[in-house]
Amino acid sequence: MTLETRPTILIAEDDPGTRRFLGDQLTLDDCDVVSTDDAGGALRALATKFPDLLLLDVSLAEGTSGLDVLRTVRAADRATSRIDPYIPILMLSGRSRTTERVRAMELGADAYLCKPFAYAEVHSHVRALLRRAAGRDRTARVRVGALEIDPGARMAWLSGRPVRLTSTEFTLLRALAAAPATVRTKNELVRAVWGYEGRTTSRTLDSHICRLRAKLRTPDATFIHNAWGIGYRLVDDPVAPPELVPSRRHAFAAVAR
Repeated sequence: MTLETRPTILIAEDDPGTRRFLGDQLTLDDCDVVSTDDAGGALRALATKFPDLLLLDVSLAEGTSGLDVLRTVRAADRATSRIDPYIPILMLSGRSRTTERVRAMELGADAYLCKPFAYAEVHSHVRALLRRAAGRDRTARVRVGALEIDPGARMAWLSGRPVRLTSTEFTLLRALAAAPATVRTKNELVRAVWGYEGRTTSRTLDSHICRLRAKLRTPDATFIHNAWGIGYRLVDDPVAPPELVPSRRHAFAAVAR
């Protein structure tokens, strides 16, 4: 591929011969290959192997659909999901109907190839899509002072030591880390972590924030600060800045704006 790094490519293809052929050729082209034949396997691999590109057949094993995989991927929440919603996707299909190609592109496919195809066509598309995506940093670690967060591995370290977090606590931390130093409203955090809004969820959010804040507190820093009446933000400051604990009048004015 003549790329700077060795990419990982996921092949979701129900035909064993095609799957093996593509895997062999891509391996010869210095790619690491992960393969599966059904939608469930594709989604699991996306959430655990973090491939750089997906080759996705429209028709998968056990009656599953590549279009359903495509729809699920593009709908993934980048702040809370382990699946990268922006992964480049090259659709493969034995059907050449225009309506199906249009449907795939509308759902977010980056390119579409009809079978039978020459490997040179696949190589050209894969190379172009990987180069286009080379500038993206999908799962880069986030550093906030002594706190380090790895979204891909779903792990966090404080001063080099791992922090034991529940799944909900990590999802909450990741949502805050998506925009460090920016106040995230309570409604935004509730949607990011639980996917819904309700009158009772604010108290649940506050409880999780309290536990998470305790796990991240050090003698030198409190990482999660309260924006009174608005929400929370992730920063590396020993004391909350004055503007984050405003008077009732200032808080009302901020909400009104």
